[in-house]
Amino acid sequence: MKNRKLLIYLSCAVLFITGCAKDYRGGIDIDPSPPVVPVVPKPYTIVEGFETGTKGGYLIADVQLNTGLWSFDDALIGNLAADLKSGAKTVRLRAGELTMKFDISGVTQISFKHGKYGNDAPSAWQLLMSVDSGKTFTQLGNDFNETNTTLVSDSFKVETTKKVRFQFKKVGTATTRINIDDITFKGTGDAGIVVGVPDTQGPDTTASTNNSAPRGVTVGVDAPPTNGDNSDLLMGNPSQAQPAIVMMDNYLIDMGYYTESYNSTKAEPNWVSWHLDATNITNVSSRLNNFAAFNGLPAGWSAVQSGSYNYNTYGFDRGHNCPSADRTSSANANSATFLMTNMIPQAPQNNQQTWNNLEGYLREQVVAGNEVYIIMGSYGTGGSGLHGAFNTIISGDVKVNVPSNVWKIAVIVPAGDNDVSRIAANTRVIAVNTPNVNTINTDWKQYRVTVRDIEKATGYNLLSSLPQGIQDVVETKKDNL
Repeated sequence: MKNRKLLIYLSCAVLFITGCAKDYRGGIDIDPSPPVVPVVPKPYTIVEGFETGTKGGYLIADVQLNTGLWSFDDALIGNLAADLKSGAKTVRLRAGELTMKFDISGVTQISFKHGKYGNDAPSAWQLLMSVDSGKTFTQLGNDFNETNTTLVSDSFKVETTKKVRFQFKKVGTATTRINIDDITFKGTGDAGIVVGVPDTQGPDTTASTNNSAPRGVTVGVDAPPTNGDNSDLLMGNPSQAQPAIVMMDNYLIDMGYYTESYNSTKAEPNWVSWHLDATNITNVSSRLNNFAAFNGLPAGWSAVQSGSYNYNTYGFDRGHNCPSADRTSSANANSATFLMTNMIPQAPQNNQQTWNNLEGYLREQVVAGNEVYIIMGSYGTGGSGLHGAFNTIISGDVKVNVPSNVWKIAVIVPAGDNDVSRIAANTRVIAVNTPNVNTINTDWKQYRVTVRDIEKATGYNLLSSLPQGIQDVVETKKDNL
């Protein structure tokens, strides 16, 4: 009887231990349910002081500034003694207009400084706002009759939930000049347009131990050109990303060896674009595995660290967008692919097998005498990795979105010149859209879709540099080779 009781106790103990074991791996408590991360709108203040721009004449031109792209029509950036300015530079507006060429969301107030230039006579001007991305503008308040000989401040309350852009416009044709400076946007939420990735040589085995220091990009002579044939964005800028701090969720970063739209809220790329030819895969450099945070993000943005993904807890690879094996022409090229701004949390099976197979196939096309233009991205929230389903990876003050889908578009053309003109209705375009899950099939061909399918899912305008007639053909057919 005593032995029988002992067996019962031992059986219960085994059941208890077994039941606990399924919730603990390596001593770490694994909660397979997605953590709930409350979204709390944050206030922001963004100032455009025109200190980073240069424009010396009145002819109409676009100028890239810290906040974004601005159109100067009969206007320039002045720095003379007669210019009223709070820093070294200011806008000098004559008989035209100063217009934002980007949208900003969440704005509750715009303020600015203004006054008349030098000894010019008084003149009238207006402030206008657009809620349809610049198609139409509506005046805010009444005309300003500019008589101020020193800079004065004015502000307007913005009462709309739509994305907006602003225009400062002179009234009439008189060439009397005014100065505009320190345009300030105040609001809440994410300022910007609300408009992969795999490790290709095995699993991410260093995800929880590699903690390289933040690193920038060193660009060598083997980097693609900034425009024209073989450039990263020859096929277009899918989301019209800009290197503007107000576009924090659609922020353009030129990494030299690839170009991307970075999403600060999601702490990952929206998309990454690059060109692949035989010069990129010469195997001068081995795979470096030097994962590191990117030190080039604007001040105040949280940078994802090399160990932020916490593989032991969440079970997602640091999945490359631009693959390591696509950039082996130098140590600089390969190192650039290991910046965390090139990564997404990717299910290991998706990364190491399905996506690895697709990447290898595209490199085979290059070896066969082709060149490939590639755009890679992800969207959605909620993926399933080694330790179950998660929506977000939390590491300190960094919250990384776990995407639900990973996609890629590859335009394959024979090696040559004048690439855009050589893309025709019969050009092979591969579009793939995979779920970010660990149960995915290893055959990437099972996930082929059309480019238009990906456009519908993301809202992007892909391959926008191609003539519309060519787009209408290549974007609507599914690859079947």
